[in-house]
This record gives sequence, structure tokens and C-alpha cells, in this order.
Amino acid sequence: MHPGKLMIVLGAVLLLVGLLWTFVGKLPGDISFKKGNVSFHFPIMTSIIVSVLLTLILFIVNKFR
Repeated sequence: MHPGKLMIVLGAVLLLVGLLWTFVGKLPGDISFKKGNVSFHFPIMTSIIVSVLLTLILFIVNKFR
């Protein structure tokens, strides 16, 4: 892969990770319970979005190869 294309792909990946990191744990659909000293957090919606984004990114990277 040409170094220029690689830099563009890596930049796009970092941008998406940064945007996702901003919203981790705050999306509707994420389960969070707090009772006394015990807290439980399960980011269902965040996991789904990460999976879809990674699938799209890997599809695009393989298409340009």
C-alpha cells in the first residue's frame, strides 16, 4: 500500500476512535447500574457501533489493497 494511502487510513481510524472514545459509556442502550458500593457497566450499544465501524474500516482497507 502506498504510504500516502496508509496515512489517510490511519488518520481516519484515529479520528473514529477519538470520536467513539468521547461517547463511550454515554450512548443510549448502554447498561449501567450503581447500588451502594457496587457498580456494573455493560456498553452494549458502544460494542455494536465499534463492531460496525471496524467492519467498515477493514472492508475499505481490503478493497484498496
